[in-house]
Parts: sequence; structure tokens; C-alpha cells
Amino acid sequence: MAETSTNLPLAEGQGGGCTIEIDSGSGFCFGVTRAIGKAEEELEAGHELYCLGDIVHNGREVERLRHMGLTTIDHEEFARLRDANVLLRAHGEPPATYRQAEANAIHLVDATCPVVLHLQERIRREFLSDERHSRQIVIYGKRGHAEVLGLVGQTDGTAIVIETLDEARLLDFDRDIALYSQTTKSVEGFREIVGYIQAHISPDANFTYHDTICRQVANRMPHIREFASRHDIVFFVCGQKSSNGRVLFNECKKANSHSFMIDSPEDITMAQLTSTPSPRSIGICGATSSPTWLMEQSRQRIEELLQG
Repeated sequence: MAETSTNLPLAEGQGGGCTIEIDSGSGFCFGVTRAIGKAEEELEAGHELYCLGDIVHNGREVERLRHMGLTTIDHEEFARLRDANVLLRAHGEPPATYRQAEANAIHLVDATCPVVLHLQERIRREFLSDERHSRQIVIYGKRGHAEVLGLVGQTDGTAIVIETLDEARLLDFDRDIALYSQTTKSVEGFREIVGYIQAHISPDANFTYHDTICRQVANRMPHIREFASRHDIVFFVCGQKSSNGRVLFNECKKANSHSFMIDSPEDITMAQLTSTPSPRSIGICGATSSPTWLMEQSRQRIEELLQG
């Protein structure tokens, strides 16, 4: 996404001018862009298409694709389908979903992110290599998240999911541990857990860890902090369901207390724009699930408010 900025005068009485910049590093990651591209390709060809779960954690983008003809379904509805086209989103699915599709003659448009797919394969090999299943396969991730459900499915439901260092403390340190991570988790959090396990694992147990965090996502953290710190006010465009968005917004907030999370341009208010006296610079950024068109609409909304 090309970085865009606008210079405009503030509304009467505020004085000075104000620059509005859309962050060039925000917007869909590769996996989400690929999934949406596959969906658009199928729909433009006139095919009836279902999507198993929201294609992206952004209600406005889901609504746009719904108008194009994409129907979002849950797993119960998926189990009742027969002879249909179903898109698997970037988050991936457990093996049971593929078995269900084969049994119901469902054609899958598999848009699983290649990074996630590779991680699934690694965890599956780890699981199958331990015939007695004595090793603890641990996944650092958000419990119940679509990607994590797909990863746990590779172990027939036996993997242990931990979200925090406190949960890592509950592992059995007398048994072997193999640690993996959800692709969108914090690198710092993962390293903290690795350090704790290394310090507490029994000399008789084996500990291996695999940093499987997607750097395209992880590298956005330092970038978003830098972006937020050089603006007077920041608007973070993000759907309410995006866990990645909440993490990135927290980084924005740490760098700039005048940061506001918005779901749509309509959420932007004059009170927010005047939260700091005579702002000279306003930044707009977002999560890996935030469409660029929504950030552009947010810029237009700010311009309208500032111009009175």
C-alpha cells in the first residue's frame, strides 16, 4: 500500500494546518489478501460460494463480500451442506473439516495461508513421530482462535494451548515439551515463555521450541509504535473480532495516548480530533485484517470534520 498524506487547514478557531497520513505498513497481510482474492475470483466467475467462518475479522469487509454473493457459514451449517463450493479462509482448518468435505462431496477452495499450512504440517509430523504421545505439544496462542483450532486438530485434540506465562508455569516439567506458536503472537511473549521453560525443565526431559511467528505480522509491532509516536492523534481502524488488531492497538496506545480504535469512519468524532490542542499531524493505521479502502474512507471523514 502506498503511503498517502493530506495537508489541510483545521476548522475555524483551531488554527494552523494539519497533515493526515495513512500508514503504508498497515492493511491486509499476504494470507488475507490471497484469501479475499480467491473469493473474488470465484464470485466474479458466477460460482455460488460459501465461506467457513468470517473470511477476515472485519465486519465491513465481510459485508462487502456478502454483497458480492459470499455466504458465511459456521461448522454446523457446513456439516449439512452437500455438493457445494466452500472457501477455507487463511486461518486454516483441522483435518476433520477436510474429512467432512470429502464425505459430503464439498469442493474446497483452500485459501489457508501458506505460513499456517506449513505450521500445521510441522505439528502433525511432531505428533505422529511420538507413537506413545508422551511428549507435550504446546501451542502459544489464543484459545478458541480459528488458527489455533486448526493447529490443535493436527494432534487429534491433544495439544496444550497456553496464552500466558502463568499458564506455562502449569506444564509438567518432568515430561518432554515441544513448543510452537500461533503465527500472529508476540515474539517477546514467546521468548519469555521459552526462557521460563528452559529454566525449569527437568534435566531428564527434552525441550524443543519452534519460533513459528509470521514476521510479516510481528514486524508490524515496532513499525506501529514508530508510526504512532510521530503523530499527535492516531486512528486505528480495526474490526472488533480481530485479536491481532487488539494487540497492535495496545502498541499504538503505549506510544501515543491519543490513539483511538475505530470500526468504521462513522466512529470518528470531533471530540477525538480535539483531544489534543491544535493537532498538526494525524495518523491512520490498522491491523492485518483492516482493508485499505476503509482507512481511506476514514481519512475522508477526518477531512470533512476538520473542514467544518
